[in-house]
Amino acid sequence: MDGTDGRDAAAEAEATEGGGRATRSRRRYPAPTSGPASARSRAAAAIALLRDGTGPVPAAARRSVRVTLAACIGFYGFLHLLDRPTAATYALFAAVALAALARIPGTGRQRSAELVSALPVACALVTVGTLLAVRTWTAVAGMLLIGFCLAFGAAGGPRPAGTAPGLQLLYILPCFPPYAPGELGERLLGTLTGLVLLILAEAFVLPDPRVPSYRDRAAEAVRAAARCAAVLREPPYALPTAVSAHAAASAQALRPSSVPEAERPAGPGVRERALAHTGLAARTLLSRLRALPAPRPGTRPEAAELRLTRSVERAARETAALLAAGRTGEGAGGGEAARTLLRVRAESADHVPCAPADRRRHAALLEVADAALVLGTAADIAVRGRGAVGDTDFGRFWYARTGTLRLWWIRLVGNAGPRSVHFQNAVRISLALGVARVVAGLDSLPHGFWAMLAVLSLTRTTAVQTRSTVRTALIGTCMGALAAGSVLALAGEASTLYAYLLPPLMLVAFTVGPVRGVGWAQAMFTLVVAVVFAQLAPATWQLAEVRFLDVLIGSVIGIVCGLFAWPRGAHDELGRAVARLLRAAAADVAATTKAVSSGAGPLPDRDDDPGVQHALALAETAYAQYQGEAQRAAGPTPDWQGALMSGHHVLWGARRVLTAAADGSPPDPRADARLRAYGAWVAEGFALAAARFDVPEGPRAAAGPVDGSVVAGGADGEGGRVFRGGGAGAGGPQASDSDLDAPPLFFTTTTWLDSLTVDLTRMAAAHAVEGPVPRAAPGSAPGHRARSRGSAPPGPDA
Repeated sequence: MDGTDGRDAAAEAEATEGGGRATRSRRRYPAPTSGPASARSRAAAAIALLRDGTGPVPAAARRSVRVTLAACIGFYGFLHLLDRPTAATYALFAAVALAALARIPGTGRQRSAELVSALPVACALVTVGTLLAVRTWTAVAGMLLIGFCLAFGAAGGPRPAGTAPGLQLLYILPCFPPYAPGELGERLLGTLTGLVLLILAEAFVLPDPRVPSYRDRAAEAVRAAARCAAVLREPPYALPTAVSAHAAASAQALRPSSVPEAERPAGPGVRERALAHTGLAARTLLSRLRALPAPRPGTRPEAAELRLTRSVERAARETAALLAAGRTGEGAGGGEAARTLLRVRAESADHVPCAPADRRRHAALLEVADAALVLGTAADIAVRGRGAVGDTDFGRFWYARTGTLRLWWIRLVGNAGPRSVHFQNAVRISLALGVARVVAGLDSLPHGFWAMLAVLSLTRTTAVQTRSTVRTALIGTCMGALAAGSVLALAGEASTLYAYLLPPLMLVAFTVGPVRGVGWAQAMFTLVVAVVFAQLAPATWQLAEVRFLDVLIGSVIGIVCGLFAWPRGAHDELGRAVARLLRAAAADVAATTKAVSSGAGPLPDRDDDPGVQHALALAETAYAQYQGEAQRAAGPTPDWQGALMSGHHVLWGARRVLTAAADGSPPDPRADARLRAYGAWVAEGFALAAARFDVPEGPRAAAGPVDGSVVAGGADGEGGRVFRGGGAGAGGPQASDSDLDAPPLFFTTTTWLDSLTVDLTRMAAAHAVEGPVPRAAPGSAPGHRARSRGSAPPGPDA
């Protein structure tokens, strides 16, 4: 409690509750103050809250001030000083589109950097929209293509995804009649002016408080790993509860769901991939340190083990310093502590303990050292980029020497299919925008781009969410239209009044909308656009009626397209993606355990399985979208996160086991038979778990064992055997594994299989209320493995 005793806190609470009632009353009902001093004090407090506040209201207020400044300076400068209404319109809508409609995550400076890269794209879209407005069909064709491409760019990470809606509007606005290529210069001038003003406002007006970056979080997690390693070098050579809990919390802080969207390393670039790899490696290292077996009672670790643990600690501290400082000199991958760890690990691998029980701990320590080495290399690449590449393991760090364009191509190709939620979202929104443009063009809707704007801002990834959003938005638009109609009817053609009204209206609209929801946003934005267009041309109360009609048409189009294009969003696709991942993992586990058995033939390539890698990437994107959707699940839900982590554990463990097998191992028929049986048992567990997650797309069997010739065990009473993790069934984990006099490779492999058994147990517990799953015909899973390999992208994509 930060140095305070619990009794002190209780006493303070009692004083506040009892004798402090008068003080509390005075706080709730402050004495009235007056005069210039008190007014200045309140104003200073409000400014301090606006500048330094971290809640949703101060953040929305800061963004509102920026967009209002940028939009009004450009709009009033062109309209009233230079008498250029076209440039004024584009200056205002460019700022509003990229600040209010776009949802670029991050601080103002992060958004300004993203806007700088979006400048050429924005100008290109205004140009294309102006030229394609010559015919309705050309404008529709351009809308379909541009709408798909911009929406599909969400595969590149949260910032391209957030920028896309604003860029869509910059094509929508000029693609409507009149066809006026002669105005292209003014349109580009207004667009550039509005965006430059917005960039300056985002960068320098009311800067947002800094939040911890993902690299800061990773550095803290690595420091926690170093503390764990230091504790494990001292008696009783196990982690106390407090240290273990802190390590678990540090690992939890690196989960994507715990990280602000702007800080997630989700991009396809080298540094982003390496930083994501760093987070995964840090979580893996913490998990392995927490699960490290203690020495046998009455014994202490050998000197070689203590030396290896000390080297892990030093390498972790070096990596944490690299991540915290971000220096560009020699990194962790080539640092002194990393080189020492690599040498000590090689020496430890050659030293095999005599007692079989000690070999299990020895194998677990080698796993810890391997995770620390991977962590150091990934962090080095994350900080220094391609400059860190030396003797890098290019199977695991395949992206380290791959060009940026190639990495983007791999990411896009990997998501270019109907099984990707990015592809589904792009098709849905492009179809809806194309239909809206057809309706607006054929019916000659006045201000028809408002209908397309409604499609863009109200369409969600599920039909249920779209319907709920549209209902709220129509109520808000109706209220806003009534208010706007009243203002237009009372003010008439008094353009000066509209000029005074616009800035405060924008401040309120762009503050209230993000905080109070879509209904308030539509109501306030209806008022804003009415005041804007009343300054551009004479307007009557009927302008508000047109606004409501356009929003209604756009909403109906969004609902209809949402019903026909993947109406359940990521819900069903996530089940299919996780099932594909688990089936690919089952095949990989079976293949790996067979390969490492003596006499099983040549070892396969030690590169990560592209089938598992590709399935994991699609499942993770589906899960990320699923978390943002309003699901109405009844009862317990599947352990999606556990399934995804099991995919990572399969990839990392299979690679580690194959690497250990390549070093050679004396044959041991009894140990080899045990590995094959255990591997087949775990593989069947993954296949049966896949059947639980799968959402059938037709009358086909859900899943089956990986290979009927190697799966042990019988069926239950209803024709299908449900995996129950942790049991000692045929082929399952056995207590005698720790005492088997076997080569080190046996313990390396069984340690990996034990961790996968824990994953399966966790997934089975989440599905405990469900009935048994029918078995499919033997041999179905290997066929899936072949298909996943054939459909994988040109390279693995994490």
